Amino acid sequence: MLAKNAGLTRLNERKKVEMLPGIYRITMSYNDESMLCYFTFEKGASIPLHKHEAVQNGFVIKGKVRFLQEGGESIITEAGDGYIFGSNELHGSEVLEDTELIECFTPMRPEYVDD
Repeated sequence: MLAKNAGLTRLNERKKVEMLPGIYRITMSYNDESMLCYFTFEKGASIPLHKHEAVQNGFVIKGKVRFLQEGGESIITEAGDGYIFGSNELHGSEVLEDTELIECFTPMRPEYVDD
């Protein structure tokens, strides 16, 4: 089993990666079964519709994001809201305010390993 960062991780000691313009990720901890990431989004940034094997479970710390879904559906999330996208569920986002959020992916996403 792959295990990384077992025990304590510190946000300010982890690598910050710009994934798309205005979309930043810090991978906090993971093993084969799950991965925890911290994201910051700048107002006006966007993530195109996409899907992946991992279930994506998130919590908005601050800000506001419109999550786009298949068929033109969307949901607006803001501070204090949780959300989940199933495995291979089509989704994307439009950032309405500067935002911070936490997401857990199950299983972990190997492309998010930055060490």
